[in-house]
Amino acid sequence: MIRINDILDQIHSYMPDADTSLVEKAYVYSAKVHAGQMRLSGEPYLSHPLAVAYILAQQKLDLSSITAGLLHDAVEDTLSTIEEIEEMFGQDVARIVDGVTKISQINFQSKIQKQAENIRKMILAMSKDIRVLLVKLADRLHNMRTLQYQKERKRIKIARETLDIYAPLASRLGIDWIKRELEDLAFSFLYPEEYQELKQEVEARLGARKAYVEEVKEIISKKMAEYSLSCRVLGRPKHLYSIFRKMRRQNVSLDEIYDLIAFRIILKTVTECYEALGIVHSLWKPVPGRFKDYISLPKANMYQSLHTTVIGPYGERMEIQIRTEEMDKVATEGIAAHWLYKEGKILKKDQQRQFEWLKRLMEWQKELEDPREFLESVRMDLFPDEVYVLTPNGEIKEFPMGATPIDFAYSIHTEVGHHCVGAKVNGKMVPLKYQLQNGDVVEIITSKHHKPSRDWLKIARTSRARARIRQWIKTEEREKSLALGKDLCLREFKKHRLDFSSFLKEDAEEVASSLSFKTVDDMLIAAGYGKISPSQIVRKYVKIKHVEDLEEAMEQQEVQAQSKTRKPQGEGIQIQGHDDIMIHLAKCCTPVPGDEVIGYITRGRGVTIHREDCPNVTSLEPDRKIEVTWTTDDGVNYPVMLNVVTADEKGMLAAVSNAISAAEANILEAKVYTSPDNSAHFTFVAEVRDSTHLKKVISGIKKVNGVMRVDRQTSV
Repeated sequence: MIRINDILDQIHSYMPDADTSLVEKAYVYSAKVHAGQMRLSGEPYLSHPLAVAYILAQQKLDLSSITAGLLHDAVEDTLSTIEEIEEMFGQDVARIVDGVTKISQINFQSKIQKQAENIRKMILAMSKDIRVLLVKLADRLHNMRTLQYQKERKRIKIARETLDIYAPLASRLGIDWIKRELEDLAFSFLYPEEYQELKQEVEARLGARKAYVEEVKEIISKKMAEYSLSCRVLGRPKHLYSIFRKMRRQNVSLDEIYDLIAFRIILKTVTECYEALGIVHSLWKPVPGRFKDYISLPKANMYQSLHTTVIGPYGERMEIQIRTEEMDKVATEGIAAHWLYKEGKILKKDQQRQFEWLKRLMEWQKELEDPREFLESVRMDLFPDEVYVLTPNGEIKEFPMGATPIDFAYSIHTEVGHHCVGAKVNGKMVPLKYQLQNGDVVEIITSKHHKPSRDWLKIARTSRARARIRQWIKTEEREKSLALGKDLCLREFKKHRLDFSSFLKEDAEEVASSLSFKTVDDMLIAAGYGKISPSQIVRKYVKIKHVEDLEEAMEQQEVQAQSKTRKPQGEGIQIQGHDDIMIHLAKCCTPVPGDEVIGYITRGRGVTIHREDCPNVTSLEPDRKIEVTWTTDDGVNYPVMLNVVTADEKGMLAAVSNAISAAEANILEAKVYTSPDNSAHFTFVAEVRDSTHLKKVISGIKKVNGVMRVDRQTSV
C-alpha cells in the first residue's frame, strides 16, 4: 500500500523546494472522511486515493492535481461537498474534484444514458482544465489494477469502457505508458484465456530472442558510430494488446507477426534523425509503403518520430523508430513531459493543436442528444490513426484512417457536405467511398439539388459527418412520420365516426400531454414511427370526452384482439410500459439472455431486439431505439453461430461436436471447409440458454486439442 511519505518523496524528487502542506492537509482530510470504508480487496478505502495521488506524482504533476487526487472520491462517497472542498483547499482543487465526480445523484433511464452523461460532464470539465482528465486517468488506472475483486459482469463492463474511452484518451494526451497498461489490463479481463495464452507465448519467444535483440542493437550502434552519431538504441517488445489487435485485424497467428520488438534509435537533433534514417536504409532494405514521417507532420497528441520497417539481418521484418531525446520524452509522458500548469501557466499557441480533438468532442456533447450517438462519436474521435490531406489552397486537414471525401466535405461546411455529388483527388475524379491517403489534394464538387443518402453513413468515418448526415435524415424522417401519423390517425378517427379536424383544434394538446408527449406533433410522429398506435390516441380522446358507448365498444374490441394474438417470439424480453408488442430477435446478431440488448421499433413488425454491439445498431434511427431487458425464461433455447478454426486433422469435427454436446448444447447445423494453410474452418449453429451457457460452450471447444480460435458470429 502506498503511504503519504511515498507521495511526498516523489514530489520532492522533481520539486525539491515545494511546500507540500496542502497535500498533507488533503491526506488528513481524506483519511478522516473515508474512515471505516473498505475496498472490495479488504484494504482500507484510503489506499485508493493514495494510489491515485502517487500515479499523479509519478507524472510530475503540480500540487493542485495531487491534492485533487487525494480528494477525488470525497464528494461522491462521503458527506463532503464541493463547497467544503473549495473552502479548505481552494477553487483550483475544487474544480478538478468536481470535474472528476460522477453524476451519481441523478436517476437515468438506462446504463448507456448514465455512461454518456458522465462522459459529457468530464469533457466539459476537462475542456476548462485538462487536469480533470489526468486525475480521472489515474483513478481509472488504479481501479483497473484492482479490478479482479469486482463481479465478472462489472469487470467486463469497466474493462470494455476502459478500452473504448480511457485508453484512447490517454493516447490522445500522448501518455503512452498509461495507454499501454490500460489496454493490457482491459485485454486480460475481456479475453482472459487469449491473454494468458498470448502472454506465455510472447514471453517464451522474447526469452529465446534476447541474443537477437542484442545483436541488432550492437549493429546499429556501431554503424552510427562510424558516422560520428552518438545515440542510444533500445529494443522494446510491443505490448500484448497491440499484438492481439494486429493478429485479429490481419487474421494471422503469432508465428506470422514479425515485429514483436520495435527498435528505437534516440539521438540529439532532428538533423541527426534524418541522417540515421539514411544509414538504416543503407544497412537494411526498407519495406515499401512502411515509412512514416511524424517529425514533419506530428500526430495530434504532438507525437514525433520517424518510423520505418526494414528487412533485418535474418530476413525478418523489423520496425525501427528514430527520434530525439525530447521527442522520446513526449512520446512516453505526453502532456506531462512539458507540464503546462506549472506556476499556473495555460496552453501556449503552439500547443493548441494538441487539443483540436477536445474541441470536436465539445461540439458533439452539445449537438448529440441520443446517448448512443454521443458515445459512438466519442469513440470514433478518440482513435488515433490519422491521415493528412490538403485543400486546393494548401491548408492541411487531419482525418481518421479510412476517411472519405464525404468527411472532407462536411469538415468544410455542413451545406457543402449535404450537396456533395463528387470529388477530385489530385486532379482526378474519385468515388465518394474512396479512402483518403496522406498528401492527397481534395476538391469537392457540389450541386444545390443534391441531398444526403442514408448509404453515406456506411462510408463516413468522422463524427462530424455522421452527425450531420443523421441530423438531416432525422429531419426528413420526422416530416414523413408526421404526415404518416396524421394519415393513420385520420383513418382511425373516421373508423369510429369521430371528427379528426375538431380533435386537432380542441383536444389534441390535452391528449398529447396525457400520453406524456410535449407537443401534438410529437404524438403524431410517434404514431407514424409505430411507437404508439392510433387506437391509443382515440381511446385516450374518448376517455377525456366521456364517450361511454364508444369507450366500451373499443375495450371489447381490444379484448377480442388480444385473445387472437399469438405469443411473441421474443417472450424472454420485457419492454417497459408495453406488454402487447410483437417482438423479434434480430438474425443479424442473434442475442441470447445475458447479452446487453436494445430494441428497435420497425414499421408493421413490432420491435426487433439487437445486441448492443451489433454492427447494424449504429446505422439505426436513434428515435426508434428503446430500452429493453431480459426476463427469466427457463427452458427456452436461442440459436447462436460459432466459427471454429482448427488444425486440419482427422477427427476434429467429431471432437468439436462432442465438446458442444458435453456442454449441453444442441447442434442445429454444421458446415466445414479446409484452407490451403492446413487449417479447418467449422461453422456451427447451436442452441444455448443464455450468455453463461454460451461461455461454457466456447470454453469447452477451446479445450479441444488442435483448436486455434473460436468466435461468435454476428449472423445466423
